[in-house]
Amino acid sequence: MAEASGGKDQQHPLHNRDRPTIDILLAQEATDYNLAELARLRIRYQGFPGARDIQQDLDKVLQRWGLTEAQLFEKTHQIHDVGGIYKSRGKKEEQDWN
Repeated sequence: MAEASGGKDQQHPLHNRDRPTIDILLAQEATDYNLAELARLRIRYQGFPGARDIQQDLDKVLQRWGLTEAQLFEKTHQIHDVGGIYKSRGKKEEQDWN
C-alpha cells in the first residue's frame, strides 16, 4: 500500500482545459494578463506528480520571457496589488443582488 503513488505520473484534472492557455503563452509576449496566467499555472502544477509536458512548457515560457520564477511572482504580486487583471470581460462594474 506504500506504493500507491509509486512514482507513476498522474493526469491533472485540468490538463485539457489548461493546455490551450499554455499554447497561447508559448506564442505570445509577457503582457500583464499573460504574466498572471503563467504565475497561476505555475502554482497549480508546482509539485504535481505528472503533467510533465505542461511543467516543461511553463519553464519554456519563463525562459523565453527572460524571467526566474521569483521575478515572475514579484511582477504578478505588483499586478494583483493594482487589481483588475481578472475582471469579467465586457461587463460594466455592477452589483448582483440575485
